[in-house]
Amino acid sequence: MKKQIVFFVFSFVIIQMQALNVFNVKDFGAKGDGKTIDTESINKSISAAAFSGGGTVVFPAGIYPSYSIHLKSNITLQFDAGSVLLAAENNPENGYDAPEPNEFHQYQDFGHSHWHNSLIWGENLENVSIIGQGTINGAGLNRGDKNVLEAGIGNKAISLKLCKNVLLRDIKMLMCGHFALLATGVDNLTIDNLTIDTNRDGLDIDACRNVRVSNCTVNSPWDDAIVLKASYALGFFRDTENVTITNCFVSGFDRGSSLNGSYKKNEMNVPDKDFPTGRIKLGTESSGGFRNIAISNCVFDHCRGLALETVDGGVLEDVVISNITMRDIMNSPIFLRIGARMRSPENTPIGKMRRITIQNINVYDADSRFASLITGLPNHPIEDIKLDHIRIVYKGGGTKDQSTLNVPENEKKYPEPSMFGTIPSSTFFIRHARNIEISNMEVSFLKPDERPAIQLDDVQQSVFRNLKINQPNVQKFIIKNSDKPEIKE
Repeated sequence: MKKQIVFFVFSFVIIQMQALNVFNVKDFGAKGDGKTIDTESINKSISAAAFSGGGTVVFPAGIYPSYSIHLKSNITLQFDAGSVLLAAENNPENGYDAPEPNEFHQYQDFGHSHWHNSLIWGENLENVSIIGQGTINGAGLNRGDKNVLEAGIGNKAISLKLCKNVLLRDIKMLMCGHFALLATGVDNLTIDNLTIDTNRDGLDIDACRNVRVSNCTVNSPWDDAIVLKASYALGFFRDTENVTITNCFVSGFDRGSSLNGSYKKNEMNVPDKDFPTGRIKLGTESSGGFRNIAISNCVFDHCRGLALETVDGGVLEDVVISNITMRDIMNSPIFLRIGARMRSPENTPIGKMRRITIQNINVYDADSRFASLITGLPNHPIEDIKLDHIRIVYKGGGTKDQSTLNVPENEKKYPEPSMFGTIPSSTFFIRHARNIEISNMEVSFLKPDERPAIQLDDVQQSVFRNLKINQPNVQKFIIKNSDKPEIKE
């Protein structure tokens, strides 16, 4: 009799929860024991919620090994405290979904060209949320080293294509493969208070519109932390536009050491041999453009500097960046680049960069080899750039001999400051640019630097106001093929 009563009460609770459109994955057979593959049960619970018109799929405390989970419209995945969605080990026979065909795959990296080979994926959906105090652990995901079209190998934690009204909030993400999040062609995307510690890219926001990223911590020593892109993966040009990134912390500490609070710095030799990454960047995929972007109140630590790049033909314009503090920076604190890699359909024109405002930037202990860079191409200048209230402390150590170095154009190379080698100036190197204004900039060095401070090459209409460069007895400007700059003390 007691067993019957317990069963009745249990059944009544389940019915009531489902009446409230709350679906517990354990009610659909998920074990959460860390051993049983729970993919089928999780997908059943999502299908049941979708069949009822939508609802919340709850993961109670437990560890849920899984392969590909199929999101549906009007669904919230809620990870309770103590719950872990664990990416199961790759299994060619019965593992992750196969990457779907994409006839435009040649225009961007393999990871950007496919979405189904992911732990969680959704396509052409709306009203989707992934929330809670739980963790997504991508331990079984490949970081993109194996570009294979067969089923079984997953390389992304969350992958969304052509979706609308998406919310990600509060979850923790660990070791998530090529991308913790790949969002391509998503409109109205909100990402808030995520904690990500991963082994390649953190948040990749590609060809998306109306995006809000806030209060996130992203540690990604082996690739970019928060990166806006505009690839050709959808088969048409689509700008990334109307984006705000605010109150975020990005870093390149050893993998896993941000989430556990140890913040180690032993992994300096990252895969591209260019020191930890972990930054905020616009680019590299840039077939489409970047428009109407605001980045504010962000902190960089033990990582590369801020990078704005258009190298595949996109127009990068109307960007405001403010209130940024950086420490222990591995390359250029500020890197603006037009290139001609041109991974885009034939006859796509070289891109443009214009109307960029960068203000209230504080940098300490930045690598001096590459200075800060504003570098367009011959006949394709970067235009209308304003920098104001910039304070940089470089490591220093540059020599007089380095001041005679020639800087290659390298217009088709992958854009990183190191592509140019050591720079002949210590503070800024500006080439192929027009209408550049730098005001209220103070620069100092931890060690003496004997290179001239600023080199201008093919620069028209430049203005410098109130520069304080702590570099006694060193030439302030080298001017080549440029208008005489307007200098106001």
